[in-house]
Amino acid sequence: MKKFLTAIIFWTTIFSSVICAAASEPKILADSAILVEASTGRIIWEKNPDLEREPASMTKMLTCILALEKLNPLEEVTMSREAVTTEDNTLNWSTGDAVSAREMVTAVMLVSENGGALALAQAVSGSSSQFAYLMNDKAKELGCSRSHFVNPNGLPDSNHYSTASDMARIAVYCMKNQDFRDIVNTKRTSIRWAYPKDKWSELNNTNELLGKYKGSNGIKTGWTRAAGGCLTASAKRGDVELIAVIMHSPDHDTRFDDAENLFNYGFERVRMVDGINKDRIEKTVFVRGGEQATIHVVPQSDLDFPLMAGEDSKFLKITYDLPKIVDAGEGISEGTVLGEAVLRYNGKPVARVPLVAREDVKGGFSFSSLVVSIIAPIIS
Repeated sequence: MKKFLTAIIFWTTIFSSVICAAASEPKILADSAILVEASTGRIIWEKNPDLEREPASMTKMLTCILALEKLNPLEEVTMSREAVTTEDNTLNWSTGDAVSAREMVTAVMLVSENGGALALAQAVSGSSSQFAYLMNDKAKELGCSRSHFVNPNGLPDSNHYSTASDMARIAVYCMKNQDFRDIVNTKRTSIRWAYPKDKWSELNNTNELLGKYKGSNGIKTGWTRAAGGCLTASAKRGDVELIAVIMHSPDHDTRFDDAENLFNYGFERVRMVDGINKDRIEKTVFVRGGEQATIHVVPQSDLDFPLMAGEDSKFLKITYDLPKIVDAGEGISEGTVLGEAVLRYNGKPVARVPLVAREDVKGGFSFSSLVVSIIAPIIS
Protein backbone atom coordinates (compact mmCIF):
# COMPACT_ATOMS: atom_id res chain seq x y z
CA MET A 1 0.00 0.00 0.00
CA LYS A 2 2.84 2.37 0.88
CA LYS A 3 4.50 1.77 -2.51
CA PHE A 4 1.15 2.24 -4.23
CA LEU A 5 0.53 5.61 -2.53
CA THR A 6 4.08 6.73 -3.31
CA ALA A 7 3.55 5.93 -6.99
CA ILE A 8 0.25 7.83 -7.05
CA ILE A 9 1.89 10.89 -5.46
CA PHE A 10 4.81 10.69 -7.91
CA TRP A 11 2.68 10.50 -11.05
CA THR A 12 0.24 13.12 -9.75
CA THR A 13 3.17 15.49 -9.24
CA ILE A 14 4.51 14.80 -12.74
CA PHE A 15 1.06 15.23 -14.31
CA SER A 16 0.47 18.49 -12.41
CA SER A 17 3.84 19.84 -13.55
CA VAL A 18 3.02 19.07 -17.17
CA ILE A 19 -0.39 20.72 -16.86
CA CYS A 20 1.11 23.82 -15.22
CA ALA A 21 3.80 24.09 -17.89
CA ALA A 22 1.19 23.80 -20.65
CA ALA A 23 -1.04 26.32 -18.93
CA SER A 24 1.82 28.81 -18.67
CA GLU A 25 2.36 28.85 -22.43
CA PRO A 26 0.74 31.93 -24.06
CA LYS A 27 -2.41 31.20 -26.05
CA ILE A 28 -1.88 32.91 -29.40
CA LEU A 29 -4.66 32.92 -32.02
CA ALA A 30 -2.59 34.44 -34.84
CA ASP A 31 -1.08 32.15 -37.47
CA SER A 32 2.42 33.39 -36.66
CA ALA A 33 4.01 35.23 -33.73
CA ILE A 34 7.32 35.87 -32.02
CA LEU A 35 8.53 37.51 -28.81
CA VAL A 36 12.10 38.84 -28.57
CA GLU A 37 14.16 40.88 -26.14
CA ALA A 38 14.61 44.30 -27.69
CA SER A 39 18.31 45.04 -27.20
CA THR A 40 19.69 41.69 -28.35
CA GLY A 41 16.86 40.20 -30.41
CA ARG A 42 17.04 37.01 -28.35
CA ILE A 43 13.97 34.86 -29.01
CA ILE A 44 11.79 34.32 -25.93
CA TRP A 45 8.85 32.52 -27.57
CA GLU A 46 7.71 31.80 -31.12
CA LYS A 47 4.94 30.25 -33.17
CA ASN A 48 5.53 29.58 -36.89
CA PRO A 49 8.08 32.43 -36.95
CA ASP A 50 9.17 31.78 -40.56
CA LEU A 51 5.70 31.55 -42.07
CA GLU A 52 5.54 33.94 -45.02
CA ARG A 53 2.62 36.34 -44.80
CA GLU A 54 1.79 39.83 -46.03
CA PRO A 55 2.94 42.29 -43.34
CA ALA A 56 0.40 45.02 -44.22
CA SER A 57 1.29 48.36 -42.64
CA MET A 58 4.05 46.90 -40.45
CA THR A 59 5.99 47.52 -43.69
CA LYS A 60 6.05 51.18 -42.72
CA MET A 61 8.58 50.48 -39.97
CA LEU A 62 11.17 49.86 -42.68
CA THR A 63 9.94 52.80 -44.78
CA CYS A 64 10.15 55.23 -41.89
CA ILE A 65 13.53 54.16 -40.52
CA LEU A 66 14.97 54.63 -44.00
CA ALA A 67 13.34 58.05 -44.24
CA LEU A 68 14.77 59.04 -40.84
CA GLU A 69 18.22 57.92 -41.96
CA LYS A 70 18.15 59.43 -45.45
CA LEU A 71 16.22 62.70 -45.08
CA ASN A 72 16.84 65.87 -43.10
CA PRO A 73 14.01 66.04 -40.52
CA LEU A 74 13.12 69.57 -41.63
CA GLU A 75 13.20 68.74 -45.34
CA GLU A 76 9.82 69.28 -46.99
CA VAL A 77 8.09 66.18 -48.33
CA THR A 78 5.51 66.99 -51.02
CA MET A 79 2.44 64.94 -51.88
CA SER A 80 2.46 63.96 -55.54
CA ARG A 81 -0.74 63.18 -57.41
CA GLU A 82 0.12 59.48 -57.12
CA ALA A 83 0.52 59.80 -53.35
CA VAL A 84 -2.75 61.71 -52.97
CA THR A 85 -4.71 59.09 -54.91
CA THR A 86 -3.25 56.16 -52.94
CA GLU A 87 -5.89 54.13 -51.09
CA ASP A 88 -7.13 55.72 -47.84
CA ASN A 89 -6.34 59.43 -48.05
CA THR A 90 -6.57 59.59 -44.24
CA LEU A 91 -5.44 63.21 -43.81
CA ASN A 92 -7.30 64.79 -46.74
CA TRP A 93 -4.19 65.53 -48.78
CA SER A 94 -4.23 67.61 -51.95
CA THR A 95 -1.59 67.45 -54.65
CA GLY A 96 1.24 69.80 -53.70
CA ASP A 97 0.62 69.64 -49.95
CA ALA A 98 3.89 69.49 -48.02
CA VAL A 99 5.01 68.73 -44.47
CA SER A 100 8.45 68.21 -42.96
CA ALA A 101 10.00 64.75 -43.20
CA ARG A 102 9.69 64.34 -39.42
CA GLU A 103 5.98 65.26 -39.52
CA MET A 104 5.38 62.88 -42.42
CA VAL A 105 7.07 59.99 -40.60
CA THR A 106 4.87 60.78 -37.59
CA ALA A 107 1.72 60.65 -39.73
CA VAL A 108 2.76 57.40 -41.39
CA MET A 109 3.57 55.65 -38.09
CA LEU A 110 0.64 56.94 -36.03
CA VAL A 111 -2.29 56.85 -38.45
CA SER A 112 -0.78 54.55 -41.09
CA GLU A 113 -0.87 57.10 -43.91
CA ASN A 114 -0.46 55.08 -47.13
CA GLY A 115 0.00 58.09 -49.40
CA GLY A 116 2.40 59.61 -46.90
CA ALA A 117 4.53 56.45 -47.03
CA LEU A 118 4.65 56.75 -50.82
CA ALA A 119 5.61 60.44 -50.53
CA LEU A 120 8.52 59.48 -48.24
CA ALA A 121 9.64 56.83 -50.71
CA GLN A 122 9.56 59.36 -53.55
CA ALA A 123 11.47 61.90 -51.46
CA VAL A 124 14.21 59.37 -50.69
CA SER A 125 14.51 57.48 -54.00
CA GLY A 126 12.39 59.28 -56.60
CA SER A 127 9.92 56.44 -57.04
CA SER A 128 8.30 53.58 -55.17
CA SER A 129 10.07 50.96 -57.30
CA GLN A 130 13.50 52.44 -56.64
CA PHE A 131 12.73 52.72 -52.93
CA ALA A 132 11.80 49.02 -52.87
CA TYR A 133 15.39 48.18 -53.86
CA LEU A 134 16.56 50.18 -50.86
CA MET A 135 14.07 48.40 -48.60
CA ASN A 136 15.18 44.95 -49.71
CA ASP A 137 18.86 45.82 -49.38
CA LYS A 138 18.28 47.07 -45.82
CA ALA A 139 16.26 43.98 -44.93
CA LYS A 140 19.08 41.72 -46.12
CA GLU A 141 21.60 43.79 -44.16
CA LEU A 142 19.53 43.14 -41.03
CA GLY A 143 19.50 39.40 -41.64
CA CYS A 144 15.99 39.10 -43.08
CA SER A 145 16.03 35.97 -45.23
CA ARG A 146 12.35 35.39 -46.05
CA SER A 147 11.11 38.87 -46.93
CA HIS A 148 10.47 40.77 -50.13
CA PHE A 149 9.07 44.29 -50.37
CA VAL A 150 7.57 45.92 -53.47
CA ASN A 151 5.92 49.01 -51.97
CA PRO A 152 6.50 51.36 -49.01
CA ASN A 153 3.08 51.03 -47.36
CA GLY A 154 2.16 47.33 -47.30
CA LEU A 155 -0.87 47.53 -49.57
CA PRO A 156 -1.78 44.04 -50.85
CA ASP A 157 0.60 42.41 -53.32
CA SER A 158 1.36 38.71 -53.57
CA ASN A 159 5.04 39.49 -54.07
CA HIS A 160 5.18 41.61 -50.89
CA TYR A 161 5.75 39.36 -47.89
CA SER A 162 7.69 38.83 -44.70
CA THR A 163 7.74 36.70 -41.55
CA ALA A 164 7.34 37.35 -37.84
CA SER A 165 11.03 36.59 -37.40
CA ASP A 166 12.10 39.10 -40.05
CA MET A 167 9.69 41.76 -38.79
CA ALA A 168 11.22 41.35 -35.33
CA ARG A 169 14.71 41.92 -36.78
CA ILE A 170 13.50 45.12 -38.42
CA ALA A 171 11.79 46.28 -35.22
CA VAL A 172 14.87 45.63 -33.08
CA TYR A 173 16.90 47.77 -35.48
CA CYS A 174 14.30 50.55 -35.64
CA MET A 175 14.01 50.83 -31.85
CA LYS A 176 17.72 51.61 -31.58
CA ASN A 177 16.95 54.96 -33.27
CA GLN A 178 15.84 57.50 -30.66
CA ASP A 179 13.77 59.59 -33.10
CA PHE A 180 11.90 56.47 -34.19
CA ARG A 181 11.31 55.48 -30.54
CA ASP A 182 9.94 58.92 -29.67
CA ILE A 183 7.53 58.88 -32.60
CA VAL A 184 6.07 55.40 -32.04
CA ASN A 185 5.64 56.08 -28.32
CA THR A 186 3.35 59.04 -29.08
CA LYS A 187 -0.30 58.35 -28.35
CA ARG A 188 -1.70 61.64 -29.63
CA THR A 189 -0.21 64.68 -31.37
CA SER A 190 -0.81 67.11 -34.22
CA ILE A 191 1.16 68.05 -37.32
CA ARG A 192 1.23 71.29 -39.29
CA TRP A 193 1.64 71.64 -43.04
CA ALA A 194 4.59 73.51 -44.53
CA TYR A 195 2.24 74.18 -47.44
CA PRO A 196 -0.48 75.38 -47.24
CA LYS A 197 0.56 77.17 -44.05
CA ASP A 198 -2.81 77.20 -42.29
CA LYS A 199 -3.48 73.46 -42.56
CA TRP A 200 -3.00 71.07 -39.65
CA SER A 201 -4.29 67.72 -38.41
CA GLU A 202 -4.64 65.86 -35.14
CA LEU A 203 -3.24 62.32 -35.05
CA ASN A 204 -4.37 59.48 -32.78
CA ASN A 205 -2.13 56.43 -32.72
CA THR A 206 -3.77 53.24 -34.01
CA ASN A 207 -1.78 51.20 -31.46
CA GLU A 208 -4.40 50.54 -28.77
CA LEU A 209 -1.84 49.20 -26.30
CA LEU A 210 -0.37 52.67 -25.71
CA GLY A 211 -1.69 53.99 -22.41
CA LYS A 212 -3.54 50.72 -21.81
CA TYR A 213 -0.87 48.08 -21.30
CA LYS A 214 1.73 48.97 -18.65
CA GLY A 215 5.04 49.83 -20.25
CA SER A 216 3.77 49.86 -23.84
CA ASN A 217 5.92 52.15 -26.01
CA GLY A 218 5.33 51.22 -29.69
CA ILE A 219 5.36 50.22 -32.53
CA LYS A 220 3.08 49.65 -35.59
CA THR A 221 -0.30 48.15 -36.43
CA GLY A 222 -1.35 46.63 -39.74
CA TRP A 223 -4.54 45.39 -41.34
CA THR A 224 -5.72 44.25 -44.75
CA ARG A 225 -8.07 41.43 -45.70
CA ALA A 226 -5.16 39.52 -47.18
CA ALA A 227 -2.86 40.04 -44.19
CA GLY A 228 -5.45 39.86 -41.43
CA GLY A 229 -4.62 41.57 -38.16
CA CYS A 230 -0.94 42.45 -37.80
CA LEU A 231 0.94 44.14 -34.98
CA THR A 232 4.50 44.81 -33.97
CA ALA A 233 4.36 45.97 -30.36
CA SER A 234 6.96 46.88 -27.77
CA ALA A 235 6.82 47.32 -24.01
CA LYS A 236 9.37 48.08 -21.31
CA ARG A 237 9.25 47.35 -17.59
CA GLY A 238 12.30 48.12 -15.51
CA ASP A 239 15.36 47.13 -17.51
CA VAL A 240 13.49 44.56 -19.62
CA GLU A 241 12.16 45.63 -23.02
CA LEU A 242 10.29 43.18 -25.23
CA ILE A 243 9.08 43.23 -28.85
CA ALA A 244 6.14 41.09 -30.00
CA VAL A 245 5.17 40.50 -33.62
CA ILE A 246 1.71 39.18 -34.52
CA MET A 247 0.88 38.15 -38.10
CA HIS A 248 -2.44 37.08 -39.62
CA SER A 249 -4.60 37.43 -36.53
CA PRO A 250 -8.26 36.53 -37.17
CA ASP A 251 -9.61 40.02 -36.43
CA HIS A 252 -8.84 43.58 -35.35
CA ASP A 253 -8.87 42.97 -31.59
CA THR A 254 -7.17 39.62 -31.12
CA ARG A 255 -3.82 40.98 -32.34
CA PHE A 256 -3.72 43.22 -29.26
CA ASP A 257 -4.81 40.35 -26.99
CA ASP A 258 -2.10 38.15 -28.47
CA ALA A 259 0.54 40.81 -27.86
CA GLU A 260 -0.58 41.27 -24.25
CA ASN A 261 -0.39 37.52 -23.67
CA LEU A 262 3.12 37.41 -25.08
CA PHE A 263 4.25 40.36 -22.97
CA ASN A 264 2.78 38.84 -19.80
CA TYR A 265 4.62 35.62 -20.56
CA GLY A 266 7.91 37.43 -21.21
CA PHE A 267 7.91 39.80 -18.28
CA GLU A 268 7.31 36.89 -15.90
CA ARG A 269 10.33 34.99 -17.24
CA VAL A 270 13.00 37.40 -18.47
CA ARG A 271 15.61 39.22 -16.43
CA MET A 272 18.61 41.23 -17.62
CA VAL A 273 22.13 40.50 -16.38
CA ASP A 274 25.51 42.13 -16.92
CA GLY A 275 26.94 40.51 -20.05
CA ILE A 276 29.79 42.70 -21.35
CA ASN A 277 31.02 45.73 -19.40
CA LYS A 278 33.25 48.09 -21.35
CA ASP A 279 34.86 49.48 -18.19
CA ARG A 280 36.07 46.04 -17.09
CA ILE A 281 37.61 44.80 -20.33
CA GLU A 282 40.82 45.94 -21.97
CA LYS A 283 42.95 43.88 -24.36
CA THR A 284 46.33 44.66 -25.91
CA VAL A 285 47.19 44.00 -29.55
CA PHE A 286 50.65 44.23 -31.14
CA VAL A 287 51.11 46.83 -33.88
CA ARG A 288 53.30 46.34 -36.94
CA GLY A 289 54.53 49.38 -38.88
CA GLY A 290 53.49 51.95 -36.29
CA GLU A 291 55.09 54.59 -34.10
CA GLN A 292 54.26 52.34 -31.14
CA ALA A 293 54.23 48.57 -30.81
CA THR A 294 50.91 48.03 -29.03
CA ILE A 295 47.38 49.37 -28.98
CA HIS A 296 44.70 49.03 -26.33
CA VAL A 297 41.32 47.61 -27.37
CA VAL A 298 38.03 47.93 -25.47
CA PRO A 299 34.35 47.03 -26.10
CA GLN A 300 32.46 49.64 -28.08
CA SER A 301 29.54 49.51 -25.64
CA ASP A 302 28.11 47.69 -22.65
CA LEU A 303 25.83 44.73 -23.24
CA ASP A 304 23.16 43.48 -20.86
CA PHE A 305 21.87 40.03 -21.73
CA PRO A 306 18.40 38.52 -21.17
CA LEU A 307 18.24 35.31 -19.16
CA MET A 308 15.06 33.28 -18.91
CA ALA A 309 13.63 31.35 -15.97
CA GLY A 310 15.91 28.46 -15.09
CA GLU A 311 19.01 29.98 -16.68
CA ASP A 312 22.06 30.93 -14.57
CA SER A 313 24.49 33.77 -15.25
CA LYS A 314 27.41 31.56 -14.17
CA PHE A 315 27.19 29.91 -17.60
CA LEU A 316 27.91 33.23 -19.35
CA LYS A 317 31.50 33.57 -20.56
CA ILE A 318 33.29 36.05 -22.82
CA THR A 319 35.72 35.08 -25.56
CA TYR A 320 37.59 37.39 -27.91
CA ASP A 321 37.76 37.29 -31.69
CA LEU A 322 40.80 39.51 -31.99
CA PRO A 323 44.04 39.30 -34.01
CA LYS A 324 47.31 39.24 -32.07
CA ILE A 325 48.91 41.68 -34.53
CA VAL A 326 47.45 44.54 -36.61
CA ASP A 327 49.14 46.63 -39.29
CA ALA A 328 49.22 50.36 -38.65
CA GLY A 329 49.23 51.23 -42.35
CA GLU A 330 48.36 54.92 -42.62
CA GLY A 331 47.47 54.85 -38.95
CA ILE A 332 44.76 53.50 -36.66
CA SER A 333 42.19 55.95 -35.33
CA GLU A 334 40.54 55.78 -31.94
CA GLY A 335 37.26 53.88 -32.32
CA THR A 336 38.44 51.70 -35.23
CA VAL A 337 36.90 48.24 -34.99
CA LEU A 338 39.63 45.63 -34.57
CA GLY A 339 37.68 42.60 -33.38
CA GLU A 340 34.72 41.35 -31.35
CA ALA A 341 33.93 40.35 -27.79
CA VAL A 342 31.73 37.25 -27.99
CA LEU A 343 29.30 36.49 -25.17
CA ARG A 344 28.61 32.77 -24.83
CA TYR A 345 26.04 30.86 -22.82
CA ASN A 346 27.04 27.26 -22.15
CA GLY A 347 29.66 27.67 -24.86
CA LYS A 348 27.20 28.85 -27.52
CA PRO A 349 27.64 32.39 -28.96
CA VAL A 350 24.62 34.51 -27.98
CA ALA A 351 25.75 38.12 -28.53
CA ARG A 352 28.65 40.15 -29.90
CA VAL A 353 30.08 43.60 -29.25
CA PRO A 354 32.74 45.24 -31.47
CA LEU A 355 36.19 45.74 -29.93
CA VAL A 356 37.62 49.15 -30.84
CA ALA A 357 40.91 50.98 -30.55
CA ARG A 358 41.10 53.03 -27.35
CA GLU A 359 43.65 55.47 -28.77
CA ASP A 360 45.23 56.63 -32.04
CA VAL A 361 48.35 54.94 -33.39
CA LYS A 362 50.24 56.68 -36.19
CA GLY A 363 51.79 54.70 -38.99
CA GLY A 364 55.56 54.93 -39.20
CA PHE A 365 58.67 53.50 -37.60
CA SER A 366 59.62 52.57 -34.07
CA PHE A 367 62.21 50.09 -32.84
CA SER A 368 59.62 48.21 -30.79
CA SER A 369 57.28 47.96 -33.80
CA LEU A 370 60.20 46.63 -35.85
CA VAL A 371 60.67 43.94 -33.23
CA VAL A 372 56.97 43.04 -33.62
CA SER A 373 57.54 42.59 -37.38
CA ILE A 374 60.48 40.29 -36.73
CA ILE A 375 58.69 38.06 -34.21
CA ALA A 376 55.31 38.17 -36.01
CA PRO A 377 55.61 34.62 -37.40
CA ILE A 378 56.06 33.37 -33.84
CA ILE A 379 53.26 35.26 -32.10
CA SER A 380 50.65 35.20 -34.89
